Amino acid sequence: MTAVRPAVPGPWDDYRPARPVRPVAPDGSAQEPEWVPTRALGRAVLVAALLLAAGVLLGKVDMVVLAAPFAIGAAAGLLRRPHEPPVVGVTAADDLLVEGRELDVTISVGNPDPVPLDLVVVRASAAPYLRLAHLDRPYVTAVAAASAAELGLHGRALRWGRPAFGPAVAHAVVADGLLISRAVWAPPERLRVYPTTEHFEADEAMPRAAGLVGGHRSRRPGEGGELAGVRAFTAGDRLRRIDWRVSLRTGELHVAATLSDRDAEVVLLLDVLHEAGESGGVYGSRSVLDTTVRAAAGIAEHYLTRGDRVALVEYAARARRLRAGSGRRQYLTVLEWLLDVDANALGPALETLAPHMFSANALVVVLTPLVDPRSSAMVARLARGGRFVVAVDTLPPESVPPARGSWGNLAGRLWRLERANTIDLLREHGVPVVAWSGAGSLDLVLRQISRLASTAGALR
Repeated sequence: MTAVRPAVPGPWDDYRPARPVRPVAPDGSAQEPEWVPTRALGRAVLVAALLLAAGVLLGKVDMVVLAAPFAIGAAAGLLRRPHEPPVVGVTAADDLLVEGRELDVTISVGNPDPVPLDLVVVRASAAPYLRLAHLDRPYVTAVAAASAAELGLHGRALRWGRPAFGPAVAHAVVADGLLISRAVWAPPERLRVYPTTEHFEADEAMPRAAGLVGGHRSRRPGEGGELAGVRAFTAGDRLRRIDWRVSLRTGELHVAATLSDRDAEVVLLLDVLHEAGESGGVYGSRSVLDTTVRAAAGIAEHYLTRGDRVALVEYAARARRLRAGSGRRQYLTVLEWLLDVDANALGPALETLAPHMFSANALVVVLTPLVDPRSSAMVARLARGGRFVVAVDTLPPESVPPARGSWGNLAGRLWRLERANTIDLLREHGVPVVAWSGAGSLDLVLRQISRLASTAGALR
């Protein structure tokens, strides 16, 4: 195994092909020869031919002697040429990453031919949010016969998604620099970079508990840890529930009644009609999609670890859905689902997102920047349908339209006033609107919703 070293400035013109060579796709659609002559071979043949012609025309043997090294050297080099081009591959040490973590990738150059490769020049590219050291320069190596060389690159994955490392392109120079291979390339390697899970806590109870078992208190009698009172013993009651103090005092058996502990369903509705702001990665500025995806991952992790069921819906042209589930498997599915979130406002009508598509007991958390009238209309429609809706504002503060001139300042002020009016109208419809701020972002609004549901007798 041979290490690959960075290329240094040098006379590379000798190793360039005499004519352009296109990269050949793996399916062989572009028919190109395996090896093509370089400029060095063209100069060697030209010098030998000129010396031989001059020697014959002028009758000078010394010119023929001078041409012999060029002709013999070129012929000897061409006789030692390999028949197979190099093989290039791209691999990642770990294709499951979290944004901000370190990344190791490897470019391998193999030589399946028994003839060694004098020089191999390798270049590679990567997605913008994969920061790898010295990726902007070519790397060179000499590969022995029937062996391989590896290039290891180290860096970081700065943003969630499915970034690609590659493609990698290699040129091999053989026959003492007289031949160069066609551009052999390796297809890109797709990585999975999961979003960082922002720490989130919500200590308040859910407005409605809908399942049979779980960690939330309900108003329905059953097995649980919340005392509901003492009642007379009836057939079917468990003996361990007997309250002996009340039974001895009254002379009749009484049992302690409890409220059942039930799980809840949380629906995360991601409004990704538009993207706003500039994404600087995990260490830089945030865009709407960054805030939306990271907040959704944090909220889903919180409720899934408590035993609740979480579903995801994408409010965009694709209208993707992830059905409700619980447990660690659902959490991994949520992270995988979030990798494909992308802004897309073009497509069929989105009016099909109606309240009846959500469970009446579900808490709907809408992650929205509130920059599209369709988004605010959708949130109000869900609230009018009797669903418990919480709107989380994901618009970064620095995403306000820039002011250019006096008219630009006026337009910016009007835009901000219109957006503030939209938020006030949603609050009049009973939809609390809060800005995402990590842990405790939803505690206050969940407390208010729980009180309203308790007052209306919605808790069962």
